[in-house]
Amino acid sequence: MKTVLQIILTIAIIYLGYLCYDSIKKPIDFQKEYNKRKDKVIERLEEIKDVEVAYKSVYQKYTGSFDTLLNFLRNDSLPLVKKIGRLTDSMIEAGMTESKALALGIISRDTIRISAKDSLFKENYAIDSLPIVPYSGGVMFELGAGTVTTGSGVKVHVFECKTPNEVFLKGLNKQEIINLNDRAFKLERYPGLKVGSLEEANNNAGNWE
Repeated sequence: MKTVLQIILTIAIIYLGYLCYDSIKKPIDFQKEYNKRKDKVIERLEEIKDVEVAYKSVYQKYTGSFDTLLNFLRNDSLPLVKKIGRLTDSMIEAGMTESKALALGIISRDTIRISAKDSLFKENYAIDSLPIVPYSGGVMFELGAGTVTTGSGVKVHVFECKTPNEVFLKGLNKQEIINLNDRAFKLERYPGLKVGSLEEANNNAGNWE
């Protein structure tokens, strides 16, 4: 009887030890995977922001359509100033400025146009993946654009691109995701990752900054 009790007690100790270990390991594993996925999603959001800014430089507004952004990348171009000639050290020491050199024809600047895709991305970048949230299994980011009025009465064009935690953390521990969302709600923050804002002019900042 004593031996049976010892065996049961040993099993119970091992089980409790495992539960203790597992309760510590799960949050650590979650945080590690969260950080990896977060970095990838932020990288994609930064890319979307770059395209939006380039689009606005051409059309003076942002767009809330990924179809429009992709069409812009495929078919539009951006200006690129090509520098011809340069100031030598002796010219600079003699007080020659770039504006003077341009006026004298020593150097020149020629504006050429280059495709929007080639201007913004490396060769072979798969632009069709731009709207897709990494690790989501094909879910698209939420994208919107509009205008807001500042406190001084100025209308400012804005855009917002975002995805909730549940989308890019798909397949991870549900309770940890709930805890993450709960902390965001308590701090009155968006429970996910986003860049820009449709409610205020925030200079296209990301909520991770």
